[in-house]
Amino acid sequence: MMLLQTVLAFIVVLGILVVVHELGHYWVARWCGVKVLRFSVGMGKVVWSRRYGPDQTEWALSALPLGGYVKMLDAREQDLSQLSSEDLKREFTRQSVWRRIAIVAAGPLANFLLAILIFAGLYSYGIPEPVPRLRAVPENSAAFQAGLRGGELITSVNEEPVQIWSDLRWKIAQHAVDRKPVRLGILRGQDSSSAPSNGRQDETVLLSLESLTTEDLEKDFLAMLGIDLARPAPVLGKILPGGPAERAGLMEGDLIDQINGERIGDGLAFVEVVRASPGKSLNISGTHRDGRRFDISLVPELHEKDGLRFGRIQAEVPLAPEMIVASSSPVQAIGKSIVKTWDTSVLTLKMIGKMIIGEVSLKNITGPITIADYAGQTARIGLISYLSFIAFISISLGIMNLLPIPVLDGGLLLYYSLEVLTGRPVSERFGELAQRAGLGILMTLMIVAMFNDIARLMS
Repeated sequence: MMLLQTVLAFIVVLGILVVVHELGHYWVARWCGVKVLRFSVGMGKVVWSRRYGPDQTEWALSALPLGGYVKMLDAREQDLSQLSSEDLKREFTRQSVWRRIAIVAAGPLANFLLAILIFAGLYSYGIPEPVPRLRAVPENSAAFQAGLRGGELITSVNEEPVQIWSDLRWKIAQHAVDRKPVRLGILRGQDSSSAPSNGRQDETVLLSLESLTTEDLEKDFLAMLGIDLARPAPVLGKILPGGPAERAGLMEGDLIDQINGERIGDGLAFVEVVRASPGKSLNISGTHRDGRRFDISLVPELHEKDGLRFGRIQAEVPLAPEMIVASSSPVQAIGKSIVKTWDTSVLTLKMIGKMIIGEVSLKNITGPITIADYAGQTARIGLISYLSFIAFISISLGIMNLLPIPVLDGGLLLYYSLEVLTGRPVSERFGELAQRAGLGILMTLMIVAMFNDIARLMS
């Protein structure tokens, strides 16, 4: 069932991105007066088609479900000897170079526009997310050296406001690529507001990112810096009958503050100790819900699942972090979505540049298997995560198609740019050689991506 959900989620993502990309080419071609012969979702042999519109454009589904294309009236591909003078005026190569540039660029631009619309919708709707409050900071971490100890609320990164945890992660990731330190605006104290007014802040600390490598951005790099999400205090929830917690005399609402003489900072720390101690006696101290102190001995039961052994005491421990719904007005949402799309594009280009010069491993190139896996994961999490994933992949598709590689839109834009500069189109011979080289580059990238996908699955 999970595999079917992953496949369906991937098909929906791929279908949306391909249709939007090709519609960009189609609409601008029509706007420029170019005749469109076929609009295909998929490549290879046409398996279904219907003709619509004044030009009787063929709308088709093709056998290979990767990509798509818009086939226009083009002297390089069709015999035009029988066409009327009116149709000849609508042939692609007879258009001005600026119209050809607009038609080719419209596909990637449509992908960027889709991302902007999705982000704007999410920002307007409001995204429930954890507030950027910090858990206790480990010693010898970059966050500890910066002066963070835990309980602080992050309000800004380099003077840019931060409302939610994902904002904090994203803004630090942007600067981590260049390993430049960031200034964090913070409010200290557990009683600080989760939505500080007027941008007020207690102080600013400087967080070093020198310890991070570019590969770390694929991992939990915030934890590597000593930054983790704050969790609630270790207050017990429902106590299951007959379990170790009930037998030891624990009750709902009890607050745990020490295990074996060591202070317990939050509920997650309590759960981690219990899980790591199956069959071991734990000396637990705390305060009952009526205010009385207690000191008890408790032995977590041994449980096994998927080959893992861990301890349980049959008691609920709430771990949900402090949440906020960050929403914006439609105008603000559009502005934020444009900035988000731009920042994501810049970060992607930086990563590509570092990959070219060898600072980033080629292992970071992903293919359809990894994309399908992420599509399934985000679909299972919820609609907001799934839509965010579609937006990020749409940006990646737009960037990829703008790369100056022949056979991609960016390669054609390179040809037309040379035509603008020189006043004449590139020669057919040069175009043929460049197409072969571009196809070779593209095939190599696809092989590397597939190899990396399979390696990830195997590991």
